[in-house]
Amino acid sequence: MTDRPGPDDGPFFHGTKASLSPGDLLEPGRRANFGENRTAGHIYFAATLDAAVWGAELSVGEGPGHVYRVEPTGPFHDDPNLTNKRFPGNPTRSYRSKDPIRVVEEVAWDPHSPEVLQHMRDSLAALKARGEDVIDD
Repeated sequence: MTDRPGPDDGPFFHGTKASLSPGDLLEPGRRANFGENRTAGHIYFAATLDAAVWGAELSVGEGPGHVYRVEPTGPFHDDPNLTNKRFPGNPTRSYRSKDPIRVVEEVAWDPHSPEVLQHMRDSLAALKARGEDVIDD
């Protein structure tokens, strides 16, 4: 066992539609960013900005997306929804935790092009139509 709380040293990012402030804690047990009417059993975050941008662009809710630099407050592990699914290992460096993550600051980010974003939405819709949009939470 290492002396760090998880498999990565970060920095870490979280993408969402929620407006947050430095010091805010994101905790399990609230409405999930993904899935219809689902309560999140974990808090999800990534060590790549691009993964968090996808979270900001694709999460449920109204308004613009936000990307925050965050700090985990406890142990975290690879996100089983992405790890070893489309690519071997965890190239997006995506993680989840049962412990809160703390917002450090909002970060600037560049959105994906409308065409790339629509392609991802179409791919997610196809997964849902096939019943393969299950989230392991």
